[in-house]
Amino acid sequence: MSQVTTAAPVDSVQQSPAPTRRRRRTGGAYWFLLPAIVLLLVAEGYPLVRQVIMSFQEFGRAQQFGAPPEWVGLENYRVLFADPQMWAVVARSLAFCLVAVGLTMLIGTAFALVMMRVDRTPRVLLQISMLLCWAMPVIAAMTAWQWLFDTRYGLVNWLLTNLGVGDFTRHNWLIEPLSFFLVATIIVVWMSVPFVAFTAYAALTQVPEEALEAGQIDGANAWQRWRFIIYPSIRPALTIVLMLQIVWDLRVFAQIHYLQGIGGVPSETHLLGTYIYTLGVGQSEYGMASAFALFVLVLTLALTAHYVRSLLREES
Repeated sequence: MSQVTTAAPVDSVQQSPAPTRRRRRTGGAYWFLLPAIVLLLVAEGYPLVRQVIMSFQEFGRAQQFGAPPEWVGLENYRVLFADPQMWAVVARSLAFCLVAVGLTMLIGTAFALVMMRVDRTPRVLLQISMLLCWAMPVIAAMTAWQWLFDTRYGLVNWLLTNLGVGDFTRHNWLIEPLSFFLVATIIVVWMSVPFVAFTAYAALTQVPEEALEAGQIDGANAWQRWRFIIYPSIRPALTIVLMLQIVWDLRVFAQIHYLQGIGGVPSETHLLGTYIYTLGVGQSEYGMASAFALFVLVLTLALTAHYVRSLLREES
């Protein structure tokens, strides 16, 4: 008994410095993070604060030439929220985002499953093809798509006409809003699928083979193995990709702006990104553009909040 009672204080004395060392190491890690945090605050914080200030000002063409901006308070927001065109743009953007994100996630995940099933040679060819599509500059890709849907020389019109689908001779795909967004959706999904496919494929390679074999032995069919084994394993990766796709497709700009320039009607095809660009650069209403940009920021946070909470639950 005496040996036990004397050994306990010795152990406690020997182990007591460990929490202190752990706290000291944690404090050092924060010092290493400090430069990155400061750089992030300077690079992201200043433009955001500047935009918030401009959203409460009358900031137009005169202010670009040195005139002091006029403080108007919530007037920009009042005018913006009373504009029916703004709400039409928001509804149009949400619908476009829903369709584009849904198709991108479905097709990208399907490609990932295909890459898991096929042999090495077709898998490598598929991966190289998708990588080339993903790495292609946006303007170069849009030029190729422009020729595909060209009114007079487009391959799509020629192919549909010769297949007997209908007479698509000199058909303009961009003049009508519905066909305009059909083309835009095809292009955006085509550019986004490789990222989803590569991420989902990387996650699929981490699914334990033993779990799949056990499910197959227990009589689970392909759908049941996907629902109860595969999907729960890759859900964190798919959640991150889904959140990123919502952000990217909600504020898509380059593809829409390019298509508007070669034949689309801007007033009927504006999305959030092009509408902000038109308010700011086109009409020199930088105060209104800043107010609308902040509204888009809040809308994006609202749409992605559920997925952020899901990631935090997965982390905990």
